[in-house]
Amino acid sequence: MGITRRNFVKTGAVCAAGVMAAGQGQESPPPSGRPNILVIMTDQHSKHFLGCEGNELVRTPHLDRLASEGVRFENAYCPAPLCVPSRMSFMTGRYPSGNRVWNNNAILNAGIPTWAHALGRAGYETSLIGRMHFMGPDQRHGFENRPIGEYSAGWPGVAWKCDVPIRAPYYHGGSGQSRPDVMEAGRGRTTYQYMDEQIVDAACGYLEDHAEGSGRPFAAVVGLVLPHCPYIAPKEIFNYYYERIDVPDTDKDLAPAVKQFQRSRKIATPLTTKQIRVARAAYYGLCEYVDHLIGRVLTTLEETGFAEDTLVVYCSDHGEMAGEHGCWWKSIYYEGSAGVPLIVRWPGVTPAGAICGHVSNLVDLAPTLIEVAGAPELPATDGRSLAPSLRGNPRPDSSDETFSELCDHRGGHVPSRMIRSGKWKLWQCLGEEGLPPVLFDLEQDPGEHHDLGRNPAMAGVRDRLLNRLLEDWSPQHVREGSRQNWEDFAALAQWGKKMQPYCPDRMKVPPPSHEAEVELL
Repeated sequence: MGITRRNFVKTGAVCAAGVMAAGQGQESPPPSGRPNILVIMTDQHSKHFLGCEGNELVRTPHLDRLASEGVRFENAYCPAPLCVPSRMSFMTGRYPSGNRVWNNNAILNAGIPTWAHALGRAGYETSLIGRMHFMGPDQRHGFENRPIGEYSAGWPGVAWKCDVPIRAPYYHGGSGQSRPDVMEAGRGRTTYQYMDEQIVDAACGYLEDHAEGSGRPFAAVVGLVLPHCPYIAPKEIFNYYYERIDVPDTDKDLAPAVKQFQRSRKIATPLTTKQIRVARAAYYGLCEYVDHLIGRVLTTLEETGFAEDTLVVYCSDHGEMAGEHGCWWKSIYYEGSAGVPLIVRWPGVTPAGAICGHVSNLVDLAPTLIEVAGAPELPATDGRSLAPSLRGNPRPDSSDETFSELCDHRGGHVPSRMIRSGKWKLWQCLGEEGLPPVLFDLEQDPGEHHDLGRNPAMAGVRDRLLNRLLEDWSPQHVREGSRQNWEDFAALAQWGKKMQPYCPDRMKVPPPSHEAEVELL
């Protein structure tokens, strides 16, 4: 599928150690005509919670406007439905197996080059402003500047930077993937909201400072943590959605793999209607609030005069189930979790209000940014450049296929992988349970209500996709690698707990009084 048009109307600088100063050690000066690059990446934003994606309840005017001025990729996926592996793949252009990063307790090898390294070689000033969820001592992975960090930056095992001892950078609700993390929901102001506000302040300040002129184009990532749970939203926005919220129907015949997911997360017993309404209202509110913060960045981009010469990318590292199919969070391959919003605006290049139907993935962004910037190619990537699609001329040889994978430590490091090929999506969890694959025809069943994985009439399609799924991927290799990563991470965490090494990119968490007005409902 190529690009189609439609009109959409919605109502209602710190230098990294060892990096040379600007202008020193560049391979070549950047040629004129290459755009600045601004990537805005959120955490856990379902593509189903955007006005431009057809949600008539959520209020996301700034992202809707961005979509109306650029290209929206309607079949975009994350390389892993989990934070760290997805983000590391975004940086390197390699699927998680290529990075050996399959879950959140894994550290990207600092010897693997990223698109930030490539653009720096081409003369771009590369900056990471906020969240990227890098694990371990390398908190830059090619970024020259990091004006503001994040709560989790640094070695595993190191205590949160805070005036009081805490177990996590929040005091109410939870950000994990277990039943209490969805039951403890409500309204108020959280430390995650505070962190994103500080990041947006830093991003706007970065753009304003850059407007003074540095002689170099910039490539900056603004990394936000919202709308990641805790499911707690600002009071007025929460109240607006709670009165209007819907409760999704639960499928009567869930696939065995989905039932196993629910058991492992302790949500096999359904939540009450009120619990679902509270958590969904909060999630809706967080989606609106992060849109408001993104609007501040986009407004500053215009006020500083950069908008017409800047390629803007909006994406999220993965989605959020938000109660769909009786599931929450991520780590599963339904569209709400494995699908991601992906919008690109390149003034004078992208056709305004266009929709690209080609299957795409966040791993495609590394080669895309490299091509746009005229930077040297990375030595190995799995992604395919989307630059031709941005110009309205997708490559005819582009494969309409992509993958997503992870290795869940619950139940003994269970590897799983998804393939999207044309209209078909298949995924399989390859643990000892022998769970059958899950198969959907997304043309006939876009809501993914009818699993065809156990249908004898679909054996041909199922076997073809399974063979492709395993063609260049070994679940045993993934399981063994994940277990080794886990043991290595645990050893480093014990060292970090004892030594408490300093990390300049670790943000300070505000005290408990910051969440004093949170109401868990």
